[in-house]
Amino acid sequence: MLDLENKTSSPTSPLLLGAPTSSETSQNATASFAQRHIGIDDQEITQMLAVLGYNSLDELIYHAVPQQIRLKHPLNLPPAQSESEALSQLKAIAQQNKPYRSFLGMGYYDCITPPVIQRNILENPGWYTAYTPYQAEIAQGRLEALLNYQTMVIDLTGMEIANASLLDEATAAAEAMSMSYGVCKNKAEKFFVSDTCHPQTIEVLQTRAKPLGIEIIVGDHHTFNCENTPVFGALLQYPASHGAIYDYRDIIAQFHKIGALVTLAADPLSLTLLTPPGELGADIAVGSTQRFGVPLGYGGPHAAYFATKEKYKRQIPGRLVGVSKDKHGKPALRLALQTREQHIRRDKATSNICTAQVLLAVIASTYAVYHGAEGLKAMASHIHQLAVLLAAGLKRLNYTIDSTPIFDTVCVGVGEAGAKALVKAATDQGINLRLLEPGFVCISLDETTTLEDIQTLWQLFCHRDELPFTVEDLEQDEPFGILPPPLQRQSDYLTDPVFNCHRSETELLRYLKQLENKDLSLTNSMIPLGSCTMKLNATAEMMPVTWPEFSKIHPFAPLDQTQGYQTLFQQLEDWLGELTGFAGISLQPNAGSQGEYAGLQVIRAYHEHRGEGHRNICLIPESAHGTNPASAVMSGMKVVSVKCDKQGDIDIADLQKKVEKHSEKLAALMVTYPSTHGVFEEAIRDICEIIHEHGGQVYLDGANMNAQVGLCRPGDYGADVCHLNLHKTFCIPHGGGGPGVGPIGVVDHLVPFLPGHSVIELGGDESIGAIAAAPWGSASILVISWMYIAMMGAEGLTHASKAAILNANYIAHRLDNAYPILFKGKSNLVAHECIIDVRPLRKQAGIDVSDIAKRLMDYGFHAPTMSWPVIGTMMVEPTESESLAELDRFCEAMISIREEAEAIEKGELDAEDNPLKNAPHTAESLICGDWTHPYTRETAAYPAAWLKDNKYWTPIGRVDDAFGDRNLVCSCVGMDAYKE
Repeated sequence: MLDLENKTSSPTSPLLLGAPTSSETSQNATASFAQRHIGIDDQEITQMLAVLGYNSLDELIYHAVPQQIRLKHPLNLPPAQSESEALSQLKAIAQQNKPYRSFLGMGYYDCITPPVIQRNILENPGWYTAYTPYQAEIAQGRLEALLNYQTMVIDLTGMEIANASLLDEATAAAEAMSMSYGVCKNKAEKFFVSDTCHPQTIEVLQTRAKPLGIEIIVGDHHTFNCENTPVFGALLQYPASHGAIYDYRDIIAQFHKIGALVTLAADPLSLTLLTPPGELGADIAVGSTQRFGVPLGYGGPHAAYFATKEKYKRQIPGRLVGVSKDKHGKPALRLALQTREQHIRRDKATSNICTAQVLLAVIASTYAVYHGAEGLKAMASHIHQLAVLLAAGLKRLNYTIDSTPIFDTVCVGVGEAGAKALVKAATDQGINLRLLEPGFVCISLDETTTLEDIQTLWQLFCHRDELPFTVEDLEQDEPFGILPPPLQRQSDYLTDPVFNCHRSETELLRYLKQLENKDLSLTNSMIPLGSCTMKLNATAEMMPVTWPEFSKIHPFAPLDQTQGYQTLFQQLEDWLGELTGFAGISLQPNAGSQGEYAGLQVIRAYHEHRGEGHRNICLIPESAHGTNPASAVMSGMKVVSVKCDKQGDIDIADLQKKVEKHSEKLAALMVTYPSTHGVFEEAIRDICEIIHEHGGQVYLDGANMNAQVGLCRPGDYGADVCHLNLHKTFCIPHGGGGPGVGPIGVVDHLVPFLPGHSVIELGGDESIGAIAAAPWGSASILVISWMYIAMMGAEGLTHASKAAILNANYIAHRLDNAYPILFKGKSNLVAHECIIDVRPLRKQAGIDVSDIAKRLMDYGFHAPTMSWPVIGTMMVEPTESESLAELDRFCEAMISIREEAEAIEKGELDAEDNPLKNAPHTAESLICGDWTHPYTRETAAYPAAWLKDNKYWTPIGRVDDAFGDRNLVCSCVGMDAYKE
């Protein structure tokens, strides 16, 4: 009889393990890709298990993962494929797509990604594997590129301050609505939206407004009387979705009379020619920078911008890069006003956005750096001239063309029957035109449009073999469509040297390499951030992203042209459903925050459908993910906190008490599993049952899904909704803080409420509507997760989860003597991450968590997650991708730092002037000037022997965060002024 309580025994029965067994240390890792993805091999696994006192990996997992939730059958996934096999299959799928010539517009445009940017940013792991720049000293390259982005947006919009990007134009507009609601003083509950805004933006606003009790008024901005119908804000499109350019000065003034804020959704390329929103009087400007070198990608990922007035700097959503100085007085960049981060503010947060589209913002800002003001203006002028020429030709062909000025989009009146016939005729020739009911066709031009394209378009509208005019004929006509002087931009933009010094590819290449070398990414070392899962982003997974069959597709292209994408979506949804145990998946949420929001909206819609719309209480344990309360408030719910016990588990007695108190109004429980304390809670199934007994639904935050894949499934143990961070568990890279993808899975009774999209008629009558601008969100990077699952297969995915749990427990064991491990499960084990308690060092040596984080930089490591979920601690997640050598290197660095702290305790190192307090040490500080510290330069620079072979040097010393917040500067111009 096997003694399962004795951890030296090795259970082998499938019944006992809850899943089929095999010698996972060999057989499960036989797929060549899985071997490359998982960093520890059979011999290292045996060695690590011996340290932990287990005979097999199965035995460790048996004790770590509660048996009552273990998967009882094999995963039903296709067999693992090699890299070449998966790429070949995906290529066949991609070829089902038809990348037709798109003139659809609506905020999405084909563009040219300069090869130097594509190869050196988009396809460069030095950029796409970096993490969010919380640790400024090892993120100066990303931060500078983002500062360029902010400067570009400020200059183009004429506003005073801009953030480091948002998810897409529609959600940026929704954030503008929320900010306007918060700062407006007129107590109105209505928000006006011009009917000339992009339809996807209108729908996202309607979705976001409903739970907050905001009424959206969609109407004609020319005739709307805001004095008769007070509103707290308004959204106007500039240029309008159908192409017209309006002078909004008088309309903005009318809204300002009643104290309302006005947002302009503006095309950034048009702003090189048009009077910018700030000069028109707008309070907020939003838009998409997609056409600045970022591929269409069937809708994403793209970087939206958000700019506003200086007085709203503490209300602006998302992240803000600011200028400060380091301890040596050198200018240094950092994320400013970081206490606005949503996991800190929780239910007091003004937004649940906790990310940016960093990689895409970097591409867009570098596109502006490469082209400069002259290049962008020349490009915009060329597009505008072609649009004017197109309109003149269509007018010569006797079609109805409005006389309102245009930038890049021509709206043609052809009659209802004629419009449909024209659109079909164009499609037959591989061209997509936008049908604008009733009886109008819109044609949007872009950077790639040529004169030949214009002639082809004329021919489509001409009912004869030859055109009755030439381009030269049209040039003799009276000028048509010229921008009137009040709309012509007079102010300068992009005047900073960074936008004027990199015209040659040589100069840009060197600049990009300089920025890249300032940063630490997965190309340097492991990034052991708890809850962030910084794992291998394999090259084979990344390659298909830039295939033209995926990258050149407009998000609103007809479905019969996107069958490859539809096949990809269906397969990925099926696979994710199998891995989670859910009946339905929505891929639309384009960030974890959006997944949380979408999941709660689905739950809210379900209750309303059953006549229980009064259910608005959301229970959230202290161990839940930090953005959960912010998402709940955005969804119109009231947050009630549930206590945790000393082991980090949910306090069942307190949960029962709160559930009974709020039973009639209970909407949902939001729970992270494994908890953010790094443990598998034994009672998770009971917890779900308690919520269900009282009519609530269970929302499970999937941030920690990396510990569950192949071992247990949320849908099996009681969750009703779960969002999945594909940028964590399923290998989409973090890209320096974005992009992300956060699809949701739901049980059968919630499927009808999944997000939809009216532009392409996605979703049924019960759908919550659109929560992102594009129907399938950041579609182009879904190929990464498809490749990962296809190459790993069921056994590889399961083995990866086990390896992640083994690695975390190995680190916890190795560090336990130096730093107490704060929470452990029933078997004295952690899940896939562990929390190390460094708080005793503050009392003993005056060393806090930030000192350890900065000293780790001298060892060449990014710090673990700091002070979350417990202040003064570090949360470590090694993932499955790291080798034993790398795990040991990290442990040795942490142990060495503990020894340095001990030397301070003993008085062997000065309490103030020591390697930890002075970290990180730059090469300049070591070489230039006198060395006055009571420890050696070698101790500062090379505290471990391996560093002499491979040393990452921080470009700056420790950043003065307080100085940066007191002297907030968020543009390049400010940085130059500071240098002087």
